[in-house]
Amino acid sequence: MDPKYFKYKEGLILESGQLLEDVTIAYHTYGEYNPDKNNVIWVCHALTANSDVFDWWAGLFGEDDFFNPKEHFIVCANILGSCYGSTGPLSINSKIGKPLYHDFPQLTVRDLAAAHELLRLELGIEKIHTLIGSSLGGMQALEWAYNLNGHLDHLVFLASNAQHSPWGIAFNESQRMAIAVDPTWKESDESAGLEGMKTARSIALLSYRNYQTYQDTQSETDHDKLDNFKASSYQNYQGLKLANRFNAYSYWELSKIMDGHNIGRGRISPEKALNKINVKTLVIGVASDLLFPIAEQKFIAQHIPRAEYVEIDSLYGHDGFLLEQKQLTKVIQSFYK
Repeated sequence: MDPKYFKYKEGLILESGQLLEDVTIAYHTYGEYNPDKNNVIWVCHALTANSDVFDWWAGLFGEDDFFNPKEHFIVCANILGSCYGSTGPLSINSKIGKPLYHDFPQLTVRDLAAAHELLRLELGIEKIHTLIGSSLGGMQALEWAYNLNGHLDHLVFLASNAQHSPWGIAFNESQRMAIAVDPTWKESDESAGLEGMKTARSIALLSYRNYQTYQDTQSETDHDKLDNFKASSYQNYQGLKLANRFNAYSYWELSKIMDGHNIGRGRISPEKALNKINVKTLVIGVASDLLFPIAEQKFIAQHIPRAEYVEIDSLYGHDGFLLEQKQLTKVIQSFYK
């Protein structure tokens, strides 16, 4: 299914005060409103995903899954800064007639939420039954929920945090360092930095998974092997896979957005800000998550007044939020009951 496009000609004033012109948001919808218009499920996607949630979150979202178009009106919008249809570094700037590339403005999670608020108003959605987001999408969902209280019934928050940690920022900076040493990164070309991004993805994958993941999936049976290990091939494969579908400018931009995430900025503290999110909230942590340890989700559940915390197990660390669809279905069903 191809995305739809919402163009906002007035432009978006960013948290920095800068005006982002020619704002376009790519989005998918599935299903229809029910008679009471209270069946809207809005999905905030993670770092390198797109707006086709049926493609990347199958098992939780799909024709026969828990969130399905027969019962729900499902919306997923691509975030600003991405390369999947919404305004980003490769979008043509009307004033100069070419992409901004390195000159694309630095955005914040609040800017992502503000853009999707424009889309909500454009679609005439008065009430969102459930806003669900994970990782970077969880950051966005949390920021948006802070301002959505009257228009939101439920928040489902997975594997993310209230303020990005020094640990997470260090991983992101290491990835940007890998991109920066690619000699093509200084160029203004859509393929700039792709070799560096392959290494960046390899670094990222170590934070998405964990020791046991590799032990169980990449161990060798040949005890005499000296080279060409499964784990080596796997890292190269994952780097190439991302380079074939994503863009280094967007990867750089979105990692910077994550680094700047802090629900408490300008609101006294994260605790004070979370306390003002007055909707029924399910916070889900993945026990083996190295990038967003469960202490970060417990912190959020502790400070949102109507929140409950549930933990799932997964061999796959942070990526468990994508891969443990059966567990997620079970805990979300229980949350609604």
